[in-house]
Amino acid sequence: MADIFHDTLFAYALRSVVGTRTLTHPEEKDPSSWPEMVHTEKKQDVNVEVRARDDVETIMGSADPRPSTPAQSTHSSHTQIATPEGAKDAEQANEAILVDWYGPDDPANPQNWSRRKKLWVLFLTCLWTFTMYIGSSIYTAGIQDVSRVFHVSQVAATVGLTLFVLGYGIGPMFLSPLSEIPQVGRMPIYIITCALFTVLQVPTALATNYGMLMAFRFITGFVGSPILATGGATIADMYAPKKRAYGIAIWGLFAVSAPVMGPLVGGFAAHAKGWRWTIWELLWLSGFTLVVLFFFYPETSPSNILYRRAARLRRLTRNPRIQAQSEIDAAHMSAREVATMMLVRPFTLNFTEPIVLILNLYIALIYALLYCWFESFPIVFGEIYHWPEQLVGLAFLGVLVGCFVVIPPFFAYLYYYQEPQYNERGELKPEERMPSAIVGAFFIPICLFWFGWSARTSISWIMPIIGSSFFSIGGVLLFNSVLNYLTDAYPLYAASVLAGNDLMRSSFGAAFPLFAGAMYRNLGVGWASSLLGFLSCVFIPIPILLYRYGERIRMASKRARHDI
Repeated sequence: MADIFHDTLFAYALRSVVGTRTLTHPEEKDPSSWPEMVHTEKKQDVNVEVRARDDVETIMGSADPRPSTPAQSTHSSHTQIATPEGAKDAEQANEAILVDWYGPDDPANPQNWSRRKKLWVLFLTCLWTFTMYIGSSIYTAGIQDVSRVFHVSQVAATVGLTLFVLGYGIGPMFLSPLSEIPQVGRMPIYIITCALFTVLQVPTALATNYGMLMAFRFITGFVGSPILATGGATIADMYAPKKRAYGIAIWGLFAVSAPVMGPLVGGFAAHAKGWRWTIWELLWLSGFTLVVLFFFYPETSPSNILYRRAARLRRLTRNPRIQAQSEIDAAHMSAREVATMMLVRPFTLNFTEPIVLILNLYIALIYALLYCWFESFPIVFGEIYHWPEQLVGLAFLGVLVGCFVVIPPFFAYLYYYQEPQYNERGELKPEERMPSAIVGAFFIPICLFWFGWSARTSISWIMPIIGSSFFSIGGVLLFNSVLNYLTDAYPLYAASVLAGNDLMRSSFGAAFPLFAGAMYRNLGVGWASSLLGFLSCVFIPIPILLYRYGERIRMASKRARHDI
């Protein structure tokens, strides 16, 4: 149990009150043993100039080791550490003793956590992701009531969905890179943004006019957004590439199922109590998520864990030369360089890397089609099949079932086909992620054509619901493949690349619902769905071409990985 509490915000707060005698770390339990816990052979001149680089971000995540001085004996190293003021010369005084993992089995390394702890952290990551994503679609159940209460058109009421989605698309571009700063880490960003998201639901639910409601919908989407982009990086912190796809698949399952559950969860509340109760439901869910994260969500960023370990060792030894590599890297960066890394990098990667741009556009299209297509459900099941308003949300269960149907065969594919392709270093060419994306690409148009032409009074309502399940099958396969591809191809910039992906898909997802209702009414359900289906067909060649030519494109990139 203590292992779960370690490195949580609750643990930080508790230790600040009662001191270090609770939830102690190994070096605190036995202060005399700390020299054996430091890799004293790893040293670096803290005054060394930062090596030449193409851009700032290669500093902050580089896996390349810094030039090190020849290893010295353990005894001499310990002597130098204990009495830094008695150093023999200036060169010794400038040497930084680097703090690293205590060994290949260091339990503090997220890669070495037990399977149970990893699954717990994965579940909490998915819970916070689910809470954010359901916040978009739960509002749709009350759109008609928003239109009635504030005397606006239904399109204007739909802007509440658009602004929320736009907010969580823009937010990660500014907030997610904060999690890459070693002094900050991922956990504080998640919990602080969850707290803001929860608190801001109150003025949202109590909005007295249309403008106030729209403003807070955007703000809540913005402040809660980092988990949507950085969740994949959190999973990569814990799982080696060989197992990461399983974690990303589960994360993707929650990401796809949350928008599906929104109309179902909010439909009954909106029908009985009005639109405000959809926001109160979101407040209850986000409040529960906040409490669980506060007590049970640990830090997963390796650079932050090592940074805090170095700080503890400095406090124990009063030796300022004990440092983490991230501290040395950050010391050579100006405020301008840090700002560039945080604010510019996600945009430059998104629009200057061909692979990133084309995959982000594809996922953005799928996301836009999803939100656009969802607007047809009230028309199909409310007007064609004459379901009561509060029951229309049940029609989304077909999409939810598809999410769970695809996971077992996909995991079997990963285990029996993809895992044997990893090399001896546990690495896989990013292009080998594409076969599942190729399969998933065909399920999207199949769903849209099936749904569009089976939605008629002469055909049972079960047929369009069955057809709707194919979208989630294709969505899960595409979501998983693309996010793993981007993480594999750009490992040093995972958070920034995923933030750019979130911006693209959210921007498209925000715009399409505004004209979806008019499109379905003017073209009819069959032809409107077919139009979306034909559009999805245009993008089918993308994963096929990346599978065949992606390695050549990746090798031509300055930022993509070249060693696999």
